[in-house]
Amino acid sequence: MQKVFTPRAMTAIALAGVAALLLTAGPTSQATAATKKVGVSLILKNLTNPFFIAMTKGAKAKAKALGMNLSVAAGKDETDDAAQITAIENAVSKKDAGILITPISPGVYSAITKARKAGLYVIALDTPTDPASIVDITYATDNCLAGELIGKWAAAKMNGKKAVIALLDIFDDKNVTTDYCRDNGFLKGFGVPLGNPKLLADEPKTGKYTGGKGGDYEIVGNVATLGAEEGGRTGMEKLLAKNPNVNLVYTLNEPAAAGANAALKAAGKKAVIVSVDGGRAGVENVKAGVIGATSQQYPLLMASLGVQSIFDLITKKIKPKTTAGLDFYNTGVILITDDPQPGVPSKSVAYGLANAWG
Repeated sequence: MQKVFTPRAMTAIALAGVAALLLTAGPTSQATAATKKVGVSLILKNLTNPFFIAMTKGAKAKAKALGMNLSVAAGKDETDDAAQITAIENAVSKKDAGILITPISPGVYSAITKARKAGLYVIALDTPTDPASIVDITYATDNCLAGELIGKWAAAKMNGKKAVIALLDIFDDKNVTTDYCRDNGFLKGFGVPLGNPKLLADEPKTGKYTGGKGGDYEIVGNVATLGAEEGGRTGMEKLLAKNPNVNLVYTLNEPAAAGANAALKAAGKKAVIVSVDGGRAGVENVKAGVIGATSQQYPLLMASLGVQSIFDLITKKIKPKTTAGLDFYNTGVILITDDPQPGVPSKSVAYGLANAWG
């Protein structure tokens, strides 16, 4: 009877063949020769955010060192599911070995599933899928912890005062892990009771927060920024129009924080701003007092580990493993501030700049 192989089985056979070649060939130079034609596609949300620029840099450096061919594609912005789907389909057509992707939304999940069925190894970077099993593995910041750290810091910083809170998110029409993890992580760290931890804006809008010394809080609202500076500015303007007494601003990333600061400054208002990213420009804004504290993440490491994992899978048949107790590989997060608060672990701006990306 003739055997029929699935695409994944064919890929396994191909990988075994490569491994056999490596066993009979010489060391490093032969390994490079065996893998130089292996293709990997890096598919990002956009190519303008410094975070994704840094990720591209990390992936290119590792691919070059390992002798792998890297293709880079992206959406025009964080709403462009269609461009990511096209890039996934192109990777399948090119018979790439794997895909590294920062998924824009659940709208790309079906294309990812088709790519995996076609034999490609798919790794999510930065933005975990929900469920995690949509991809083979994820390399990401613990976004819930990143939010929790800035929430704890903000609660201590309030020192018992009433907190009038503005929340600047990514979307208001999509539900992605990065968005709800950071937002709800912030609220959890601040001591605001949560609704569904996988949804935005369903927490009580007024009440008592329990972080720091505790006190009263009021949530003015959630506004989508698309992670952009302009979105942060217009979003902050909208929330100031609703309540000019905002004194605490959560921002999902540092470009949105810069925009929020511009709006506050134009309105003659001051507020404590917290954020997530740890890029050079963002950490410089912590140094300048624009941002009170930020949770630093490490995109070059995410991308480098992703490329290395595909290389190891092809050359050694070694599959990457998740961090113990998590359904993804945690690439680390550290709170950066020059205004440390009691009971909240952090490192200085000097450390943040030394480890900043961008």
